[in-house]
Amino acid sequence: MARDVLSVGQINEYIRTRMDSDPNLTGLAIRGEISNYKVYPSGHHYFTLKDETAALKCVMFRGSATGLKFRPENGMKIVAMGRIAVFPRDGAYQLYCTGMIPDGVGDLYIAFEQLKKKLQEKGLFDPAYKKPLPKYPKCVCIITSEAGAAVHDMLRILRKRYPLTQVRLLPVRVQGVEAPGEIASAIRYANYYKLGDLLIVGRGGGSIEDLWAFNDEQVAMAIFQSQIPVISAVGHEPDVTISDFVADLRAATPSNGAELAVPDREALLQNLDAMQSSMQTCVIKSLASARRHLNTLADSNALKGPESAIIIRRNNLTHLLQRLFAAQERATNRGKTRFLSATAKLDALSPLKVLSRGYSITENGQGAVIHSVTQVKTGDKIRIRLEDGNVWAFVEEKENENG
Repeated sequence: MARDVLSVGQINEYIRTRMDSDPNLTGLAIRGEISNYKVYPSGHHYFTLKDETAALKCVMFRGSATGLKFRPENGMKIVAMGRIAVFPRDGAYQLYCTGMIPDGVGDLYIAFEQLKKKLQEKGLFDPAYKKPLPKYPKCVCIITSEAGAAVHDMLRILRKRYPLTQVRLLPVRVQGVEAPGEIASAIRYANYYKLGDLLIVGRGGGSIEDLWAFNDEQVAMAIFQSQIPVISAVGHEPDVTISDFVADLRAATPSNGAELAVPDREALLQNLDAMQSSMQTCVIKSLASARRHLNTLADSNALKGPESAIIIRRNNLTHLLQRLFAAQERATNRGKTRFLSATAKLDALSPLKVLSRGYSITENGQGAVIHSVTQVKTGDKIRIRLEDGNVWAFVEEKENENG
């Protein structure tokens, strides 16, 4: 049976897919010598990594190259990290390099980076798990070597800064094959017996090999699982270990760890003095204010003589009554004035006023005012109202305005 005919692009894409899915081709660390190293204007680095038997094309993109701590050169032996994949256009596989270090410290560095990545993915470095340190620890437990200078520096600083704190020392080896197990066991021991409310775990400076016990996974897990807050105080300030990432607080040096563990007694005393002065000032101000208030009360008329207060209130009452009477009289006068004015207006509009000027009002028998000749007929009895009385009459004849 004939096979399907594939294009070059299809087979290259197939090989790329298979290689991308192979876990053995990712997370690699490859030792070799640099040759044909070129940096293009794009910022990408292209080079060949070779040894006595073979060569491997490599590319480091600009984003990864910006993290280089040294300048790669032809002939330099390095350890390159990355993954193997196919570039489909050329049908060639190459190392996609994400980092490189000079050969010599490569093994420890690779182990450090691999463990760091593993623990970070597990969440051991998550800030959400960091426990707050006690502000005034009653007991600090130090886990370090009893023979080193670091422990004496820490004890001296703790005694000087905060003598109220009790210090316990759990001596352990801090380098060598047995060191990680002893350090992890001491952390668990301190937690089990609740030997303190703060742990300082660390040692003095040294080479990367000397500090390697603090890059151990079991030490990292013991610190992470500790219910007691942990300060990691390893080496000098530039030194960074896995313990620093896992601990609740990282100190630059063991001495700095002791400084971070407890408050400064001198600073506390200064704060207390300042608070005492502030309290005294507040009390003095309160007393002065109360004294002024008391003097004001003592000078008041009510305390000097009750009769004076009564006289003052009587005078005030008299004054109020006078004002009330005056207001009442003004209101009455205004009412009278309005009444007289209204009466005059009504009188001027009264029909009786018209009668006084010689006019009369004629009404029919039912008392209705007669306005027109059409309202009466001959023989009707009518009443004529005059100023001083009424006249009754009968209609003999009537005529309109036209006669």
